[in-house]
Formats: sequence, structure tokens, C-alpha cells
Amino acid sequence: MENDTYNSFTLLLEGLNVSEESTYPVFLFLFFSYLFIIVANVGIAVLVFKDKNLHQPMYLLFCNLPFNDILGNSILVPRLLIDLLRPPSERLISYYECVLQAFTSHMFGTNTYTVLMIMAFDRYVAICNPLHYASIMTNKMVMKLTVSAWGVAFVLVGILLGLTIRLNRCRTMIMNPYCENASLFKLSCDNVFINNVYGLTFTVVLFTASIGTTVLTYTKITVVCLTSKSKSLNSKALKTCSTHLVVYMIMVFNGMFIIFLHRFPQYTDYRKFFSILFHIIPGGLNPIIYGVQSKEIRKFLSKLFETKKILPVK
Repeated sequence: MENDTYNSFTLLLEGLNVSEESTYPVFLFLFFSYLFIIVANVGIAVLVFKDKNLHQPMYLLFCNLPFNDILGNSILVPRLLIDLLRPPSERLISYYECVLQAFTSHMFGTNTYTVLMIMAFDRYVAICNPLHYASIMTNKMVMKLTVSAWGVAFVLVGILLGLTIRLNRCRTMIMNPYCENASLFKLSCDNVFINNVYGLTFTVVLFTASIGTTVLTYTKITVVCLTSKSKSLNSKALKTCSTHLVVYMIMVFNGMFIIFLHRFPQYTDYRKFFSILFHIIPGGLNPIIYGVQSKEIRKFLSKLFETKKILPVK
């Protein structure tokens, strides 16, 4: 049902379309997924900052992912949980809250790709130019790369949402479980040609830059490993690069699958479900993948959970 109130500041979210029997299982799945994401990501971020052995560029750059995962899921999942327990007619959201949710959601997706790009650069320098790694990847460089990753994402998403909020609204129904740019500009009866062009350009540029950077850096890393007779170098490259590559592939395939489903309106419900998993899956897997693969993190955790021997009382 659509309300034709002009420029209304109260919107209605469609929410998740689940049957009454599935409501509580879906609620519990989202709740425990969110709980795990928060605990795991906060835990690994604290671990990196607490252990001086982890104060390396690779781990400091990686810390951008936990912060991004916490931000992206905290603005989305709690609202989904609340709406699941509400009747469809009571899933109201203010326009400003909706814009904030859309901005944070797109920041999460964009920032994930930009952070993985700077992490690919770090791996390239570490493996292809190891002798100059310490002089190149200084704390200042780590800060510059981090600011660049977040800054580029902020500007790109800011323009994306800026083009949308300029539009007049003649509808109030958000046909999505949460607010994002496309569902926002679909509220308008104005011409959205510029929004479509920028949105398409934004997507193409982000994917091209991300995939291009990863292919280029990993091609050079592969060449170095194939021409090197150093077993330690090849072992280091396999461990650190495989971790980064797994995380990257999860994000790329997840994002491309959602874009692919946009072409098939009959699979709208599947697209909506996978758009939620786009936030949850990386947020849950990132700390696991890096925690399992990193020797330094495994060492710290083993020391942390090692049972202390009780000295006998004399």
C-alpha cells in the first residue's frame, strides 16, 4: 500500500517477508549472528591494539574491517530485529533515519572494497619489495592509506545520497527490508536519470578499480614467487595472501550476485535476503579467517586461554 503524501517525513518499511512460523527462527538467526559479529570483531580489534607483536601494518590496516563490519551491521540488524516483531503497518521510519541507514549501508559496502585495495598494496610491498617494506609502510603511510580508503568511500557515497535527497518524494513505501539509495530515489516522481547514471558509474568504477588493483598486485606477487627460490618467501606469500584473497572473493561474489539478481524481478525476495547476508557473512567470517590464518593471532590466543599451572601449597 502506498501513501501519496508529498515529501512526507514518515516512511513505511516493507521489512522481511517471512511467514509467521519462520519469524522466530529468522529472528534468532539474525540476533546470534549480530552478537557473534560484535563480539568477534571487537575482540580481534582489541587483540591487535593490545599485543605489541601485532602492531604491524598488515594488522593495523586489517583493523579497518572490524570497525567497518560493526558499523555496517549495527545500523542494519537491530532495526531488522525490531521490525520482525512488528506488524507490517507499524514498521515506520523517519526520512532522516532512513537516509542515515542508506548512507551507512553504502559506506559499509564501498569501504570494504577500498580497505581490501589498500591491504592488497600492503601485501604487494611486503612480498615484492621486502627490503624497503619498513621504510615504505611507516605509521604515517598506514594512516594515509586508512584515511584514503574511508575518504574515497565517504565522497563517493556522499555524492550518491546527495543526488537522491535533492529529489521530491511522492511515495512513502520503502520496498526493501532496509533503506538504501535505490529504494529512496524510487520514492520520487521526479526524473531520476542522473541518479541512475551516477549509480551505474559508481558501481563500474568501484568494481573495476577493486578488481584491477587486486589482479595487478597478485599477478606481480605470483611472478615474484615463481621466480624466487626462497621457500620462506613463498610460504609467507601463501599464508598472508590467501587470507586476503578469500575475504576479497567473498565480497566480490556476494556483491555481483546481488547485482545479478536485480536483473530478475521474480527473484526480488532472494535479492533482499542476500543483501542482508552481504552485511552478515563478511562481518562473521573476517575475524575467523584472519584469526585462523595469522600465526601471531593464534599465538596470542593460545597464551590467553592457556590454563595456568597451580603451584602446590607448601
